[in-house]
Formats: sequence, C-alpha cells, structure tokens
Amino acid sequence: MTPGDELIFLPLGGSGEIGMNVNLYGCRGKWIMCDLGMTFADPSLPGVDLVLPDLQFIEERRDDLLGVILTHGHEDHIGAIPYLAGELGVPLYATPFTAGLIRRKLEEEGIADDVKLNIIPMGGSFDLGPFRIGYVALAHSIPEGNALVIDTPYGRLFHTGDWKLDAKPILGDPASAEELTAIGDNGGKGTLALVGDSTNVFNAEPSGSESQVFDGLMQLVKSRKRGRVVVTTFASNATRIHTLGEVAKATGRRLVVAGRSLDRIIAVARSTGYLRDFPETLSQDAAGDAAPESLLIVVTGTQGEPQAALAKIADGNHPYIKLQAGDLVVYSSKQIPGNELAIGKVQNALAARGIEIVGDRQAHVHVSGHPGRPELEAMYSWIKPKISVPVHGERRHMEEHARLARGWGVPDAIVPMNGSVIRLAPGRPQVIGHEHHGRLVLDGDVILPADGATIAARRKMAWSGLMLVTLVVAGKGRLAAEPRVIAKGVPVEEDEEAFLAEAADAAAATFKKYGMADRRRLEDEVKIAVRRVARQWTGKKPPTEVQIISI
Repeated sequence: MTPGDELIFLPLGGSGEIGMNVNLYGCRGKWIMCDLGMTFADPSLPGVDLVLPDLQFIEERRDDLLGVILTHGHEDHIGAIPYLAGELGVPLYATPFTAGLIRRKLEEEGIADDVKLNIIPMGGSFDLGPFRIGYVALAHSIPEGNALVIDTPYGRLFHTGDWKLDAKPILGDPASAEELTAIGDNGGKGTLALVGDSTNVFNAEPSGSESQVFDGLMQLVKSRKRGRVVVTTFASNATRIHTLGEVAKATGRRLVVAGRSLDRIIAVARSTGYLRDFPETLSQDAAGDAAPESLLIVVTGTQGEPQAALAKIADGNHPYIKLQAGDLVVYSSKQIPGNELAIGKVQNALAARGIEIVGDRQAHVHVSGHPGRPELEAMYSWIKPKISVPVHGERRHMEEHARLARGWGVPDAIVPMNGSVIRLAPGRPQVIGHEHHGRLVLDGDVILPADGATIAARRKMAWSGLMLVTLVVAGKGRLAAEPRVIAKGVPVEEDEEAFLAEAADAAAATFKKYGMADRRRLEDEVKIAVRRVARQWTGKKPPTEVQIISI
C-alpha cells in the first residue's frame, strides 16, 4: 500500500513481542522508520544467534522511505542496522551517543562509507517530507534515551521509545513534567497519538532511580571486608557503569572491566561527553596479582551468554580473572524471560565453588529502564493524547496498556500487531489492512527466512537426527555393493551396528523390488523404508537422504 491523504502507523517488529523494534509512519505517499532492532534466537532456531525483522514491505517501497530515525542505542532498537540498512539505502538519524554505537557497527561490517549517518544534537529537530521530527530526552538505562515528537499534517505524534522517570538521573537531563505538558498541549492543538512502551505495565510501582542503585551497591560492597566483588550488568547501561565507578572510588577498590562490549560502551560514552569522572581501570592481567579485597570487577554475561566474561569466569576458563570461595558475584540486572536455564547454569557453576551470589531479590542493586503503571499514568496526564497505541510488549502487555490508557481518559486505544496497518487520521483510528512481516535469521554470514527450508531442515535434524543412504548401482540395475547407511544423532547408541544392518537390508530389499526403472521413485521408496526402520527402533522419523551412484 501507499499512504494517501492520511496518517498511517505500521509496525514490522516490536508489537506482540519484546525486542526487534521497527515502526513505520506513512503520510502523503512517504514513509519514515523509527528504530531498526533485532532480537536473540531461542532454542527453536538451532545454530542461530540473531533474529532480524523481515523488511520486505518497505524494501519494495524504498523509493518512498525518507529515513530511519533511532531513538536510542539498545540492540533491540539498532541491532539490525549493520545487516539491513545497506539494503534500504536511506539516511540514518541519531543523537551523538547512539550515532557513536551505530558508527562502530557500520565500521565492523565495512559499510560505514555506504550508509549516511546524520548526527542530531540532543533536543534537535529536522524535516523529512511531510514529517517534522524532534528529539525529546527521557531517562532510560542507556545514555540519550529519546522520545520522538513527530508533527504531521494530521496532528502530533509522541513516540516514547524506551523510557522511565528518574527524579535523580545520573547521566543526562531528561525533559521535565512542565516540558512534557507543553509538548502535549502543542500550542493548544493537543496531541493526536501516543505510541508507547508497554514493557512494565503490570508493575504497580515506579521503576525507581539509579541513585537508589548507588546506595544499594555502595552498602553491599562496603560491607565486604574480604574477597573480590564482581558485578555483572548490561554492557549498554553506561549509567550503571558510572555508578560502579563511583562505588569503586568510595570504597577504595580498584575497578577492573572485563568484556569487549563494556569496553566499547565506555569508549563511545567518553567520546561523546559521558563518564568524564570515571576512574582509571586496572588491567585484567594486573588484577590477577592484586589483593582480592582491593578489587571491584565489572563483567559482561548477565544472561548466561556462554562467550561472555562471567561464564568463562564461572567455568574457570577466563585467562586472567580467577574467583574462589569468599568472593561475591552481584547480578545488577534483571533476568530476561527465556534465559533462565543459561543464567542458572552459570550461577550453579559459581555456587559449586563456594562463591556467594546476590541479585535484585536480595539487595537493591538494579532498577528497570521501563515505566511502571504510575509512570505511564503520569505521562498520559502530561501528553493527553486522543489515541493510545501500545507497542514494545507482548500481547498481554499491550492490551493492559490500552486498558490503562482508556481508564486515564484517552478516547481511543488501539492495539497493533506486527503487520497491522492502522489509519490514525483522518477519522477515528482503525485497522485497515495487514501487510507482510516476519523474521529473518543471521546464520553465520548469511541472512535467511526464519521459517525457510534451511532452518526447518536443521530443526528436524536437531530433534530427530539424520540418516544417509548410499546405493552403488552397476550397469542398468545391479547393486555393486551392500547399501551403506550412516546415522547421525539417531538414538540407537550401543545397538547402532544392528540398526544400520537392518536399515541397509531394508534399502536392498526396496531396490530389488523397484529397480532403476524410475530413479525418483526408487529414492522415495528407499527413504520411506529406512525411515520405517528408524521409527520401529526409536519412535523417531529422522530426515533421510538417498544417494544413488551409477558405475
């Protein structure tokens, strides 16, 4: 579709899920995109780490796409840029810190010269066709979290991005209640729609201030008179990194940083004016010779990532940092749903070595970067939109967000799902269609459909194993050797020899019955016969491939 004299909202990611945020706004034949994020794969995608949005809809209309506007630097908002931005061929817009993270991604992929990246100052604005876009600073768990004020011929949109309220922010200067009220009033014209974060809508309490985390971490670290203190946190949370630097200085401990993503965030933060008072760090190799009680070590690996520093430390495989009984590991983070097993594996490895573990349930060592109900209610009281469009959440989050908005007096609330075409104006909001959306996977260096043949075949092999059958045929129809059967991942274990012999006999009998008159049918019948043997032995039907070699 092409938007006419109307204002359209179309999410291609991030609605009905948490992560992979991609939102389109369309007006008078043109589109803008807000964010271009990714998510992480789950066990249903074996061999895959990253999941990307399928942008087929807008790629087919790239001549009408004016640009991609990034709200902030979290992976679920910028992570797909190095893989997909080159195909779109449009400029990117971001504030300085976010632009610094994006620039590094583009350089790593070798496409920095191919993608135009425009740096917009905090609080800056610019025009793209029928849209005027302005950045509004909001607190979040990364520097330069921004909402977008998007003015259109049909009214003002307030796209919140990820946000929270923080009365005592550590980094940055978020907009005040008075400033947000003025934005919502819009010179008496009001705001048409608020498109907003739904992540913590079920939280009855506000998210809390980073300054409270300083107090909790300070108390915890100060109480440790012996042993190392290791803190794991999200690498992107530069505010938390700043807090840990202050805790290190206040407790007289030397700060050690372990993890490439932490190094990257610190470097970008310093280059854009943040972490100016960050203490000098001790190198990882020097930490090995330092007194344990003198160290505060910040590491990656909050979610149990096997290649992160904390997992290597827990397994005793880190080249420099070694822990022992009496040391403390602090999880200054939240557990993301789906990562429970990976996190538990790391924590069990730590516990087995007598290392104490403290998380946000035992001490006040983390606050969320997303708004609880009181914060959502405050935002609606300031912006006063005519329409609420919940995004950034699973369906249950967005439906509850819509109920909250209606209860706060918002006349209309409409819940999108990825692919929903919503006309916001003129008239009352309504879903007017549904467009293609989907998921792509980054499989090694190749981008593939998540529901395509390659991943489907790999999933089948992961669940049931694989059978390979080779028939060597001489002349026009005689087996030159016994059929060869190879089984990989098929649960026969010590019975494998007998199982393979029976499968080979089944292949030979099938060849004798059908011969070479119809090669395609022979392949199919041998496949069926061998799989039948596998099912009788194991209850599984592994994918089976048949190769016929003529000599």
